[in-house]
Amino acid sequence: MANSERAEEMQENYQRNRKPQELPKVRKQAVGPIEIFRFANGLDITLMILGLLASLVNGACLPVMSLILGKMSDNLISGCLVKTNTTNYQNCTQFQEKLNEDIIMLTLYYIGIGVTALVFGYIQISSWVMTAARQTERIRKQFFHSVLAQDISWFDSCDIGELNTRMTDDINKISDGIGDKIALLFQNISTFSVGLAVGLVKGWKLTLVTLSTSPLIIASAAMFSRIIISLTTKELNAYSKAGAVAEEVLSSIRTVVAFGAQEKEIQRYTQNLKDAKDVGIKKAIASKLSLGAVYFFMIGTYGLAFWYGTSLILSGEPGYTIGTVLAVFFSVIHSSYCIGTAAPNFETFTIARGAAFNIFQVIDKKPAIDNFSTTGYKPECIEGTVEFKNVSFNYPSRPSVKILKDLNLKIKSGETVALVGPSGSGKSTIVQLLQRLYDPDNGFIMVDENDIRTLNVQHYREHIGVVSQEPVLFGTTIHNNIKYGRDGVTDEEIKKAAKEANAYDFIMAFPNKFNTLVGEKGAQMSGGQKQRIAIARALVRKPKILILDEATSALDTESESVVQAALEKASKGRTTIVIAHRLSTIQSADLIVTIKDGMVVEKGTHAELMAKQGLYYSLAMTQDIKKADEQIESMAYSIEKNINSVPLCSMNSIKSDLPDKSEESIQYKEPGLPEVSLFKIFKLIKSEWLSVFLGTLAAVLNGAVHPVFAIIFAKIITMFENDDKTTLKHDAEMYSMIFVILSVISFVSYFFQGLFYGRAGEILTMRLRHLAFKAMLYQDISWFDDKENSTGALTSILAIDIAQIQGATGSRIGVLTQNATNMGLSIIISFIYGWEMTLLILSIAPILALTGMIETTAMTGFANKDKQELKHAGKIATEAVENIRTIVSLTREKAFEQTYEETLQAQHRNTLKKAQIFGSCYAFSHAFLYFAYAMGFRFGAYLIQAGRVTPEGIFVIFTAIAYGAMAIGETLVLAPEYSRAKSGAAHLFALLEKKPTIDSYSQEGKKTLFDGVDAKELNVQWLRSQIAIVSQEPVLFNCSIADNIAYGDNSRVVSLDEIKEVAKAANIHSFIEDLPKKYNTQVGLKGTLLSGGQKQRLAIARALLRKPKILLLDEATSALDNESEKVVQHALDKARKGKTCLVVAHRLSTIQNADLIVVLHNGKIKEQGTHQELLRNRDMYFKLVNAQLVQ
Repeated sequence: MANSERAEEMQENYQRNRKPQELPKVRKQAVGPIEIFRFANGLDITLMILGLLASLVNGACLPVMSLILGKMSDNLISGCLVKTNTTNYQNCTQFQEKLNEDIIMLTLYYIGIGVTALVFGYIQISSWVMTAARQTERIRKQFFHSVLAQDISWFDSCDIGELNTRMTDDINKISDGIGDKIALLFQNISTFSVGLAVGLVKGWKLTLVTLSTSPLIIASAAMFSRIIISLTTKELNAYSKAGAVAEEVLSSIRTVVAFGAQEKEIQRYTQNLKDAKDVGIKKAIASKLSLGAVYFFMIGTYGLAFWYGTSLILSGEPGYTIGTVLAVFFSVIHSSYCIGTAAPNFETFTIARGAAFNIFQVIDKKPAIDNFSTTGYKPECIEGTVEFKNVSFNYPSRPSVKILKDLNLKIKSGETVALVGPSGSGKSTIVQLLQRLYDPDNGFIMVDENDIRTLNVQHYREHIGVVSQEPVLFGTTIHNNIKYGRDGVTDEEIKKAAKEANAYDFIMAFPNKFNTLVGEKGAQMSGGQKQRIAIARALVRKPKILILDEATSALDTESESVVQAALEKASKGRTTIVIAHRLSTIQSADLIVTIKDGMVVEKGTHAELMAKQGLYYSLAMTQDIKKADEQIESMAYSIEKNINSVPLCSMNSIKSDLPDKSEESIQYKEPGLPEVSLFKIFKLIKSEWLSVFLGTLAAVLNGAVHPVFAIIFAKIITMFENDDKTTLKHDAEMYSMIFVILSVISFVSYFFQGLFYGRAGEILTMRLRHLAFKAMLYQDISWFDDKENSTGALTSILAIDIAQIQGATGSRIGVLTQNATNMGLSIIISFIYGWEMTLLILSIAPILALTGMIETTAMTGFANKDKQELKHAGKIATEAVENIRTIVSLTREKAFEQTYEETLQAQHRNTLKKAQIFGSCYAFSHAFLYFAYAMGFRFGAYLIQAGRVTPEGIFVIFTAIAYGAMAIGETLVLAPEYSRAKSGAAHLFALLEKKPTIDSYSQEGKKTLFDGVDAKELNVQWLRSQIAIVSQEPVLFNCSIADNIAYGDNSRVVSLDEIKEVAKAANIHSFIEDLPKKYNTQVGLKGTLLSGGQKQRLAIARALLRKPKILLLDEATSALDNESEKVVQHALDKARKGKTCLVVAHRLSTIQNADLIVVLHNGKIKEQGTHQELLRNRDMYFKLVNAQLVQ
């Protein structure tokens, strides 16, 4: 084999695989603000316009309220309400009545505004939530559809793990960004513009001065928003690396456990988390700083405006009263504040646009071979004549390596043609081209004289049946797996196909028969069973062209002869293309084609090629089995008669059946997870208490700013009861100064909150991910067989649930503390100033809280349901993407798409309900504020008249409690995050508290050689460290060759010399040395960049490195061609010296020299002895040997 060429191709592939899907690096990594809505239909556009108009009306309510507030203030302060000078009292009475009427009038205005806010608030939120749900559902469907439509070369160069993250996280981000956040954004914009207009009309000078600071506010907000977005992208990238590690490890858990590599993998995962943590801390600081800056400028502006406003009044500017100053000031402040509030909504929208960029890019990607294409010729029937004309091909992911070079090959309809040749010669490539998974670079592939590129792809593939070496089964029942073969297949046909594939008997032996679940990736079935189910699935298609890629290599001889017979029966009347390494299986082929280095070397029947004594002959000779002493000529004597009498069953032990459950009942057994208290979540931060404590101090300081502000504010308004100009001027300057000091305090405390909480939160996230991952790795293997714990579900716990817990702990504690302090102080101050008024306002507060509560409970319920449904949909998507080749060759894209869409349907219905509840709660809690104002001012006017409270008191109480209520509102907004955190925490604690029955982590148990000791009493880790396994489909990890070999012993650092030594023993050293990067060559995800034989030898080197006392070889050479097999077999023979070695083999030539051969039948020992002894017995072993002889 041209090693240097293989090496080049690996190198190429490595570089391609380094950065998945290299996109042209454009600066514009986000879609346009209109383009993101491209999946909206007429109804959505109507809803969006309705919602927009409603949000504009709703936004105008606040500035109008400021006008009324100004009028009210003038009325309350103007001397007459206040019973001070008794002398004027008489002239006051008429004035008094006029005033009372005014106040009643204004109160009614307030109520009117409240009603407006109620109606329009509901419309704006519910219509946007609804349309977002509808569009997101469409995007999910389109994205999945588009992924399924891509050609295989696209999947070769993209990271599957990352694709799944995109499918869940990125689309969730779009959904967040195009929903109610947009309504709120426009509401804020409306408040801003109306507020500005009111200000300019009432008093333009003051408006301009107040506005002078807005550019600063806006600039700081914009700057921080940019920083946060770039940090978010960095954080996502860092985490997706860790996510890829988690996915790889969890999907290869058996190998990880066998090599005791849990600790090593946990370290590898944690290493990737560290980067995410550092970026996360920076992000936390940046987001708090941006808030701090907004408050700094805002409170500073208050100081400036009041100072200027008072000087305008004092200088006798016409039309300026304290009421005007208030009206202008509040209109303008509200409007600039709204820009501040709009920023996070705008940011969510920007993030959504960024996420949509990747999603839409996939949706718009036009594949070279579109699996869903409706164009192309659909011939009535396909005869099955296949011809390759001068076909050249190289994989798009490694363009420099020619796999096929001007290959010419003609296969007549109905013929059985075998392709043989060494590993890497291009046999599998030929069948992949025939299925049109790729298109050739040059030349044509003709089927019935038609270039297959002119045929309709789906229609054409429906005539091809494929059984591959490692068949992929889907995590559902046997019945459904066979049904995937073809649309509209009947139960009768399924049974018939199962019988033809010789699978019927073992299926009927299961308690659930055809409804037995096969486990994720078919893990509950033995190799032979998987293979036969796959054959049944291929046969049910009634294909015209049957492709058998090493279809029997994974079987033992007994099953092989049966399956072989089934295949021979199946290939009657069809064009059959067989790829085989075991030549005994293809002797009867009509034509045998030997391929080497992508070209046809020789072809003919078995007899002709044996006579030629060329490449085929040398391959055949290496597979011969030594005959027994007396020449057993008569061996073939009545095998035919006997084969039928032996109860045929796979010699592999059948893995445990699943307990009796129908598939449906398993799907949603969301375990009743115990409630997790918030306290338990907070306890997780124990070790970070210092950070949390300092952060909390800063939050308390911050919470005190508003109550102090309220007092100063009231003092400024009411100081105009006094007429002395000098005192007025002095007071105004002093109060304005205090505002500036408050603004500085606010800024500094926000910074410290970000710093300390960010640190605590990110460290917590990292620790939880670490703990959760560790808990997963130490569970029993049987835990992973449970449908609930599929790789997809587990990676989403790590990615999503834990992020949600952090959402409730880190900076959120700060917001809570800050708001609690704020509210507490506000209430205390209010009681000091006037208790009746305070009680009235406080009695209103619970109603506000109540609406918030309803909103939260509804949200939690929805969040949980959503999560279940999406997790289920995610499972389907992950499975589809991971096994895309199988789905494409079965033309089952539509079926998967349908299942996916059905799962989304339920989640969609939930969201539509959510929209109504969400809208009503939002509208009610918003409008209620206006009603509260109406009541408050009416009552306040009465109290002032009665002399029970001063105007200053009214303003203090109002401002303090209004701000306090705002704070409570803010806290309630966080409630959904808490509920999400609680559901996330419930999942997490359930995982952390689950104790495995076989605890690989424990230190207990004896550590003696277990001769005569029950294995259950031994220390598990120690026991496993004495054993090494080389299995039939070895799992390699996505790291370098050296790392993969060093994986054999994870208890120490392995030197390169030692790695080289075992590589030499495993006969792969020279191959590695020829690679450009030698031992640092990457092997790709699951080792895809290596051929079967190379993977196998790496696995042997890895096993030898353990220096095991016991070596388990489970079919270690079955997947290899003769060349590689000889080499690997030789390596194994060398490796066995001085070790107890247990071999499971189907190819008997590999075990004829064993010290003891044990023949198992139905889980019992049938006979045992050496090769010669068993041949003399002429029992089962004898028949098996006979079936494998190359005649």
